[in-house]
Amino acid sequence: MVTIHPFKALRPEPQYAKQVASRPYDVLNSKEAKIEAQGNHFSFLHITKSEIDLPETADTHAQATYDKAKENLQAFISRNVLFHESKPCYYFYRLKMDGRSQTGLVCGSSVDDYENGIVKKHEFTRPEKELDRINHIKTTGAQTGNVFLAYRNVAAIDALISKWTTDKNPQYDFIADDNVQHSIWIVNDDKAIQQITDLFNAHVPCTYIADGHHRAASAAKVRSALGKKATKDADYFLTTLFPSSQLVIMDYNRVIKDLNGMSEDEFLKALEDSFLIEEKDTSYRSEALHQFGLYMNKQWYKLTAKPGSYAEDPIGVLDITILQERVLTPLLGIHDQRTDSRIDFVGGIRGLGELEKRVDSGEMAVAISLYPVSIEQLFNIADSGNVMPPKSTWFEPKLRDGLLTHLIY
Repeated sequence: MVTIHPFKALRPEPQYAKQVASRPYDVLNSKEAKIEAQGNHFSFLHITKSEIDLPETADTHAQATYDKAKENLQAFISRNVLFHESKPCYYFYRLKMDGRSQTGLVCGSSVDDYENGIVKKHEFTRPEKELDRINHIKTTGAQTGNVFLAYRNVAAIDALISKWTTDKNPQYDFIADDNVQHSIWIVNDDKAIQQITDLFNAHVPCTYIADGHHRAASAAKVRSALGKKATKDADYFLTTLFPSSQLVIMDYNRVIKDLNGMSEDEFLKALEDSFLIEEKDTSYRSEALHQFGLYMNKQWYKLTAKPGSYAEDPIGVLDITILQERVLTPLLGIHDQRTDSRIDFVGGIRGLGELEKRVDSGEMAVAISLYPVSIEQLFNIADSGNVMPPKSTWFEPKLRDGLLTHLIY
């Protein structure tokens, strides 16, 4: 069963919450972060993407960048933009987007649970991305990135969260520039805190990383590196736990620079071995598993994987596996999506128009849209001990950085 822990959050004074809250550090590059934070001295991007306050030539992974993050964090505290909670608390965090809401519990999740497989993973991490967050945490003493966890619904937990958020007023409640509403309630009642701890320990056998594999891995490695110097706070990492019934996974699509020496006609002919191909008059969004959208030369096609062209095991049945084994590797010569510069990834939140734009501009030769992975597929793969191909899931809406930060020393 999972072990969770209340914590003393470092959080903004209510009047600054909207200005502080920033998009996750890993969805913006340095240039985008600098534009987004322009004119906003309270943006948490000054801490999570501190290179925006250094010369453009600065190395984003140099120690000077992490030192700047620490300097900015301390400045936020000294200017009373952020303050440290007086006692360990839990927090309920609700996000509303396009008429849909999801409410999770913000807490410390056990690093031991992560290392022992009770916090389950579904993708590999990249050492260079881990090292970036390791250095950021070690230098600032803060876990600034929230790990998005999912768990199978428990009726008693659902009821407790619903009652609390209905009966009490949120501490923060604002609509961000992307029209997502963010609301946070503080749970500081000792009895309620113990009840929440006990419910998760009794009824939730495991949690699943939905988003934040590198943040979780980095927190664990920092704890290990600290050794005997590790505080009790370092035994936990910053997480928000959402019941699975409230979550939606969006499509995560691909754009590819060239056809590996083939003409468009040759490429379509080669696809016929594994797919039924149908021309579409308008943009085509995949409607079911094993259906793909293909866009090139201003034309959309519907591709349907032929029976027998894929395996039925938890990994083989994934559309991204079918794409890899039937298209990317044999036809386009793309063997590793994580490292091949000929392929790029477009989150479903950007829409099919973004795929068309990147092909029509001549930057890319072809775009492929996929049907979203289901939350049950994610659970099944994590339960089996397997990992998904890279860039398989895109969750929206995203948690904002800066509203709740976990200090480990």
